[in-house]
Amino acid sequence: MLRAMRGGTVIGNGLKIKADVSAEGLVEVNGQIEGDIRCTSLVISSNAQIVESVAAEKVVVNGRVEGPIQGGDVVLKSKAHVVGDIRHQSITIEKGAYFEGRAAQAHGANGRQPDAHTIKVRREAQRVRAAPE
Repeated sequence: MLRAMRGGTVIGNGLKIKADVSAEGLVEVNGQIEGDIRCTSLVISSNAQIVESVAAEKVVVNGRVEGPIQGGDVVLKSKAHVVGDIRHQSITIEKGAYFEGRAAQAHGANGRQPDAHTIKVRREAQRVRAAPE
């Protein structure tokens, strides 16, 4: 259920890990993790669940995350269900994704912190995009 793939690791469907996970490279989660996960790139499939914190340079969520996410590029796909705050450099929220929490940009695209007004406007836009129809 836990196998290394070329350039990464797959946590298989049906596998439940109750511990912190740390890996270099890509990690694809199809099972469940109850613990912190830290890696370079993370893909959370539609049947996967992570309870605790997530930290990766690139995070793609199509499953369930209950806890904070810290990432460079964060993508919430249409089947994502995220309950927790997201700290990011860039974020994309697809139609159909569920997101309950706060999103904060770590640094602006030009390397500076965004001002409070910019953060507020972005949060409002994210709420509108993430709201179920």
